Amino acid sequence: MTNDESSLMSAKELAQHLSDGGAALLPTDTLPALAAAPDHAAQIWTLKQRPQDKPLILMAAQADQLLALTIEDARVDAETLARRFWPGALTLVLPVEGHLTQRLNPGQATLGMRIPDCDLTRALLAQSGPLATTSANASGAPPTQSAEEAAIAFPDLPLLAPLPWPDPSGLASTVIAWTSPGCWQLLRQGAVMVDVIERSPPCSG
Repeated sequence: MTNDESSLMSAKELAQHLSDGGAALLPTDTLPALAAAPDHAAQIWTLKQRPQDKPLILMAAQADQLLALTIEDARVDAETLARRFWPGALTLVLPVEGHLTQRLNPGQATLGMRIPDCDLTRALLAQSGPLATTSANASGAPPTQSAEEAAIAFPDLPLLAPLPWPDPSGLASTVIAWTSPGCWQLLRQGAVMVDVIERSPPCSG
């Protein structure tokens, strides 16, 4: 690994590092993640050399922290899926207004959100609050699959301790977007199958 032991931080240390404006590498149930506090999310696009039109995902420890951000109609629909699939590999894209969308999805009025099925990272999220995240790889490069690979891709960033991280699935999360009451659109098929898509009424637009 390119990082030495000083690059490993406990959840408490890493929460402070993120609060101070730093970025970090975390395990999740799907793929290793590159993370920053929402107010400092702009650095993620720079670190990844990622186009600004590719949004980041907001991760949190508790569903209420995420679902409280959206409108009532979407929240009612999302709560059902959250109870079933969170923590887990389902990202819900919901209408959200305000500064968070401008920081994580500039120019849009929606935000992708999920709770990872990874005890280590949820313990961090409980201390840090919700974090802006994306997969820990340079834009266009294959996703990293371990702490070692993530550290090679971003050698200057600290990693959440302890190592080894739990094994990820290696598949990205499934992404679905709420479009109207009872209607969801599949944006990316990933680690979980969501039968609600097949039961959705035809989506307009």
